[in-house]
Amino acid sequence: MSMINFRLINKILGSLLFIEAFLMLWCFVMSIVYRQSDTFAFGVALAVTIAAGCILRYYGRNANNMLSRRDSYLVVTLAWCVFSLFGTLPFLVGGFLTNFTDAFFETMSGFTTTGATIFDDVERLPRGILFWRSLMQWIGGLGIVFFTIAILPSFVGGSVKIFSAEATGPIRTKLHPRLSVNTKALWLIFFVLTLACIVTYRVLGMNWFDSVNYAMTTCATGGFAPHNDSILHFQSAGIEYACIVFCFLGGVNFTMLYLALIKFQFKKLTQNSEFKCYLWLIIGVTLFIMAALIVNNGYNVERAFRSSLFQTISTITTTGLFNDDIALWPQITWIILFGCMFIGACSGSTSSGWKCIRVVMLLKIVRNEFRQLLHPNAILPLKVNKSNVPMQQRVRLLALLTIYLLLFFIAVVLITACGVDFTNALAISMSSMSNVGPSLAIEIGSSISWSELPVLVKWLCTALMLMGRLEIFSVLVIFTHAFWKEN
Repeated sequence: MSMINFRLINKILGSLLFIEAFLMLWCFVMSIVYRQSDTFAFGVALAVTIAAGCILRYYGRNANNMLSRRDSYLVVTLAWCVFSLFGTLPFLVGGFLTNFTDAFFETMSGFTTTGATIFDDVERLPRGILFWRSLMQWIGGLGIVFFTIAILPSFVGGSVKIFSAEATGPIRTKLHPRLSVNTKALWLIFFVLTLACIVTYRVLGMNWFDSVNYAMTTCATGGFAPHNDSILHFQSAGIEYACIVFCFLGGVNFTMLYLALIKFQFKKLTQNSEFKCYLWLIIGVTLFIMAALIVNNGYNVERAFRSSLFQTISTITTTGLFNDDIALWPQITWIILFGCMFIGACSGSTSSGWKCIRVVMLLKIVRNEFRQLLHPNAILPLKVNKSNVPMQQRVRLLALLTIYLLLFFIAVVLITACGVDFTNALAISMSSMSNVGPSLAIEIGSSISWSELPVLVKWLCTALMLMGRLEIFSVLVIFTHAFWKEN
């Protein structure tokens, strides 16, 4: 018996491909309804994806449904890679992207909700393709495997392990002991949030197609947009404020959101230390940038408030939509936003980045160190939301920070070595690792676009996006010697 349950992995990947085919079917219908040029591309993509799904299911027949922890890390990383691989088909078959590197980059950027795009002119794309880009982000928002557990609870054999390999953040609050119930509850919140966002955008003047697309990428904190100039296209303060609200909610821990919105336990949200950190960070950064825009750029108070709040929330939730030209802002604001890109929003939300809960934990570790210097023999607990953080989690936190910074350093060195200037190398690395996408890299260094990057840099960014979305260890563990050793 091999130590990795390849039969079960084939079975799971086959089922995932059927789900991906189902998603493509929606785009296929969309292209027929709008009579666009991408109907053939989706037809072929559908056929190939279903065929591959059948083959994998055939090889995975008679699999026992028990996943080991090892299997779960492998299946999650493979799931994201396989989803992205087949997601390239509509782009390649339709000739919208001419090489595999660009198509894989675009698809991975979609599923990881990074939102960095190879297309310099998205407005020339047919509606099916635009819808596919938004749908990728929406599914990737809460996680591909997470989505599967919600609709196919038959994999519960090892799905708790799968969930832990894909979920974000060090501390997980559960609503229900059964994982499939948990995932359904969180998907319900996500779905209701998206519906509310669609209706709000429609009422504020978007057409149905735009409101659906923007709602999917807003709630998934993704950042793909059907227009080149993002939300700025509508020149509407109302739409911008709506976007601010839904991006903000997308960055809140969904379990907390469920307790607040469905169970009306608002106290649990307002007393949550991660939520408080998230809120105060947004308030502080917004006020600082607002002052800078009034003093340096001569903005009136309302415009300065709206632009700074929008950009702060878009950056901290790693959405990457924009409503202003940041290249014209004072340079100090870029540095502050760069910090927001690194921190990210709450764990258990659709956003990426380092997460506020880890910032809270790190600050408490630092505070404890100062106390320890004064009281060397004291045993100091580390409490987050009234529960003690065990030593193992503290060690893991510091290990993650170390590997995060190390990866970031290596990425900057490699990207600079490929001929990209240092400022852009910094911003591109952080954009990819924090899944921010059309970030400062492209807005400030407007001389460069993602499509112009060298092939090697695109592949490096693709790997960073995946590692950023799955929180690094889940991906890197597969490349360790211990992972493949028999025991």
